[in-house]
Amino acid sequence: MKLLLYVLLLSISVINPAFSSPPSNFSEAKVIAKQKVYLDQANSAQGDLYCGCKWTWVGKSGGRIDAASCGLQARKQENRSDRTEWEHIVPAWTFGHQRQCWQNGGREHCVSDDPVFQAMEADLFNLYPSVGEVNGDRSNFNYGMASGVAPQYGQCKTKVDFEQREAEPRDEVKGLVARTTFYMFDRYNLTMSRQQQQLFMAWDRQFPVTPWEKERNVRIAAIMGHPNPFVTNDRTWTQGYKTVGDGVVSSIPDRASPPAAQPPVTRSASTGAIIGNRNSHVYHLPHGCPSYDKVAAKNRMSFQSESEALAAGYQRAGNCK
Repeated sequence: MKLLLYVLLLSISVINPAFSSPPSNFSEAKVIAKQKVYLDQANSAQGDLYCGCKWTWVGKSGGRIDAASCGLQARKQENRSDRTEWEHIVPAWTFGHQRQCWQNGGREHCVSDDPVFQAMEADLFNLYPSVGEVNGDRSNFNYGMASGVAPQYGQCKTKVDFEQREAEPRDEVKGLVARTTFYMFDRYNLTMSRQQQQLFMAWDRQFPVTPWEKERNVRIAAIMGHPNPFVTNDRTWTQGYKTVGDGVVSSIPDRASPPAAQPPVTRSASTGAIIGNRNSHVYHLPHGCPSYDKVAAKNRMSFQSESEALAAGYQRAGNCK
């Protein structure tokens, strides 16, 4: 009896990541996602995100696709079609372009310079194993209805409209995709077009939460410290929804202080106020910062000195001279 109880507790401890902590970067997120979220999904009925294929885990976080399990055929890239890749359901390009760091130097700059981008890139709710070729073809396209596109990957039902730059996922994951998108835009205070809102609200209604989506939510919540409120029905997205932005102000690790930092320079109101961006938590000086006049009025926060901006948790913009 004791042996049976021990085996049961051991199995629960493997699946339940209750004592885990959120990943600090994308590389770490992929390993944690394999070990704590999708550990038993490689041979499940759900399969990968876009095609429902089974796979075999390889290395720390990779996998080899079982094409026969889902009737997958490569469109052009057989090598990439044979492997799993980690898809950002909301692409890094999409959320990165709404951060000041991307304007200052693209994704590489965001990875090294913006803790909020780091949190978005490593957010486990936004990651899912997918067929590599489909992941690559989807690129940074928005989701949409590719009704005029013929099957491209054998029996895989996901379609990519290269001309319209849209991708339509299979029906089985449209609800999950919609609720994940709601979560990312809500948590990180992102802006979504009216057309995208209408599409995802329709998918949310048409494809309700599945048992696997609930289980996935529980597993990820145990690591991240919070659930997706659009899965648990604690929040509902409506047209014109006002985002909460709790991921922008919640516990995000501070960036290490840069070496040989110059002491803050105090500026008086007569020389021009320092402008902070409430969205990116980056501040701009009235002299030497090209983006000083480009901060949207609704996001502006004025400071009388760099010391005041730093005390409020803001960082100097990377393109300031």
